[in-house]
Amino acid sequence: MSQDIDYEPAAHYDRVTDAWRLLLGEDLHYGVFATGGEDLPTATAALTASMVEASRLEPGLDVLDVGCGNGAPACHLAGTFGVRVVGITTSAVGIALAAERAAAAGLARRATFERRDGMDNGFPAQSFDRAWVLESSHLMRDRPRLVAECARVLRPGGRLVLCDIVRRREIPFLEVRQRREEFQTLRAAFGDAHMEPLERYAELAAASGLVVERLDDLTGATLPTFDRWRANAATHQAEVTEALGPDGLESFVRSCDILESLWNDGTFGYGLIAASSLA
Repeated sequence: MSQDIDYEPAAHYDRVTDAWRLLLGEDLHYGVFATGGEDLPTATAALTASMVEASRLEPGLDVLDVGCGNGAPACHLAGTFGVRVVGITTSAVGIALAAERAAAAGLARRATFERRDGMDNGFPAQSFDRAWVLESSHLMRDRPRLVAECARVLRPGGRLVLCDIVRRREIPFLEVRQRREEFQTLRAAFGDAHMEPLERYAELAAASGLVVERLDDLTGATLPTFDRWRANAATHQAEVTEALGPDGLESFVRSCDILESLWNDGTFGYGLIAASSLA
């Protein structure tokens, strides 16, 4: 495995984005599988729908999309629900792809994108009605600052909705050492991720003055995602190898196996939290 990989979130995202669109699908996130037999686009759309439901979107609301990826969720929200979305990411590649997507969909005025840090977003207080954080928090080291920043920019009665990979148990130091190679593989494939328990997000939301209304454990429902990602890796082997190199492809497939085992043994999982600011 190459030793010169840059694990800084923006640099990592810039490097892998093109390949991830093939591997993870256009939505670039996990899926929620009601039966386990759905295809990946159906399942990723179901996850987005779960966040939409928890967000209680209404036409005319202002939404901050923290870690907006390639702009797919932001454009979906703006085009389907009549909200205004500002997506932020530290990735220049992500911003360019997102802006291109919005322009192609005729949504350039309703879905805009800026290069900002979710842990220090720079927006004035009470600028947004909703804060939407979809699978980006695990790459942000200062989780208290991230949640506090989301709470700070919410207007009275606003809502924070966050979905991400979570840690479901403490991992003893000896186990971390024993599984060091596995965690290094995950780091190479997915960046310098750090998972927190779902309950930790609830604590941080409460500490930031928000009222926690939902804590959903979606671990079982997201498990089939890894099988779909492996299938995509096989289907797009040539293109992914060209983008990431053979080591990159091998690292991704191995990571799917590792994550699947971590889901099954209760180490990692997936969760959703929704919290509201006081009216």
